[in-house]
Amino acid sequence: MQGKIVKVSGPLIVAENMADCRMYDVVRVSDKGLIGEVIELRGDRASIQVYEETSGLGPGEVVESTGMPLSVELAPGLIGGIFDGIQRPLTRIAELYGDRITRGISVTNLDHEKEWEFIPLVKVGDKVCAGDFLGYVQETPIVSHKIMVPQGADGTVTSIERGMFNITQTVAKIATKSGEREVSMLTRWPVRRGRPYREKMSPTMPMITGQRVIDTLFPIARGGVAAVPGPFGSGKTVVQHQLAKWADADIIVYIGCGERGNEMTDVLNEFPALKDPKTGEALMKRTVLIANTSDMPVAAREASIYTGITIAEYFRDMGLNVAIMADSTSRWAEALREMSGRLEEMPGEEGYPAYLSSRLAEFYERAGIVKTLGSDERVGSITAIGAVSPAGGDLSEPVAQATLRIVKVFWGLSSSLAYRRHFPAIDWLVSYSLYADRLTAWYTRNASPDFNELRAFAIRILQEEAELDEIVRLVGADSLSYQDRLILETAKSIREDFLHQNAFHETDTYTSIAKQVRMLRLIREYHRLGAEALAAGAAYEKLVNLPVREKIGRVKYIEESDLAAFDGIMEQLKREIRELEGGDGRVERV
Repeated sequence: MQGKIVKVSGPLIVAENMADCRMYDVVRVSDKGLIGEVIELRGDRASIQVYEETSGLGPGEVVESTGMPLSVELAPGLIGGIFDGIQRPLTRIAELYGDRITRGISVTNLDHEKEWEFIPLVKVGDKVCAGDFLGYVQETPIVSHKIMVPQGADGTVTSIERGMFNITQTVAKIATKSGEREVSMLTRWPVRRGRPYREKMSPTMPMITGQRVIDTLFPIARGGVAAVPGPFGSGKTVVQHQLAKWADADIIVYIGCGERGNEMTDVLNEFPALKDPKTGEALMKRTVLIANTSDMPVAAREASIYTGITIAEYFRDMGLNVAIMADSTSRWAEALREMSGRLEEMPGEEGYPAYLSSRLAEFYERAGIVKTLGSDERVGSITAIGAVSPAGGDLSEPVAQATLRIVKVFWGLSSSLAYRRHFPAIDWLVSYSLYADRLTAWYTRNASPDFNELRAFAIRILQEEAELDEIVRLVGADSLSYQDRLILETAKSIREDFLHQNAFHETDTYTSIAKQVRMLRLIREYHRLGAEALAAGAAYEKLVNLPVREKIGRVKYIEESDLAAFDGIMEQLKREIRELEGGDGRVERV
């Protein structure tokens, strides 16, 4: 079907004679073959969002519909891939066309020529249903890529064989009610439609990230959703990079949505060099990157979020745990605002479309922990973490507010902490996690019986410090009692020795839950014994200058393999506080 352009307005074009088109169909625009997507239909006119530069287009040029919705290709070859917002492979485009993406290029999303070794998991005569594993391809040393029975192909396997195949060749045949169906390793799926599952469940365990402020104070559940809002320079990208590197997910999908090109370059340079802590292989061997930087057409940002979540759902259906990072949803919302303005829709607050909240919810609702399709009991999860970049850090703006109404974890970044070189700059006074109570049982069972007491202790001390700071600013620290001064010292230890974490230090960049518990227990014991010693009349100056405090400040650098060293420091702490009492047991008075 062919239509003709009647209007061009930036990335939006309007074409007539498109009555047979459907919403979200992909079209090719003009003789240049630009990729577009139908986003509005009025009579025989279609409004089309074009994902490439539209300069030079004019009325009268041809628009051809493909009759297919915007879809991604799902098959071996995804892992380690670097794609743009509509899943065009940037590495192959660079090889074929040079450093710039030429308009109207036609290249398959995945490599259709490369052969993979397919290893069957079923045999002829087996009955299979949608979601069952037919076989697998060892795509990387880390990822065993399962080939699943596609939708509507329930039946009996009539042919399957092991061998080297490209992703379009038939690897199995299934006798279904409607006849024999040939199955290849390639599946296509519309990005705007969530992949089906059997049942969505409530999250019950955390996604361990190795970041102390997150795992201990504001945990995110596996299958949960979180937002990382903050002003420019507060470390949103650093936090997301750390989560992508260290979160205990099987697959990472990282979406650079409208961010600066240098930030995506950091990812591209760092990830291949980083080692996965669990396997020792390059981190890139379990990562999919979608790079849609700020100098690419703004419309493609809108698709990049859906492309990423669809790829994440595909790996979730294999029973894997996926973490998806969207950096940032504010840039994505800007693309919505631009297209809404060009469609001349009634604007909402600050010019954003009235449906901003529902579009954000559509994205975050596709995260979760689910029982997947298939005859075996499989559970997979998607944990979604979205950065929000409000202008000037103003959290009252529409994107931040709409996000906060949806997500369950809020890691509020503070520019004042970032300026003091405190990273991660997550402000413990404004952040929260609504998963904390739900995860109590898991932490008690798997971390430590007193974990939740330790967490409550840290939060209480930090809140009391904030209250005492008001008094200190007015009348000075000397006006405080020794017990209150001890609270300030303990809070300083929690901030500097526990919450502050060096992303570039080999040991400090990741901390296991077992080590986090020992670190916080040491700080709590110092506070408890110190308070008892002060009550008994010990000298405050000697208490805060104990030699063991320097060791407490350096426990973050203890290797994970040497956690027994904490026991020695704990014994030293108890011994030094006992020595404040003097040799004959009398407390040394001030």
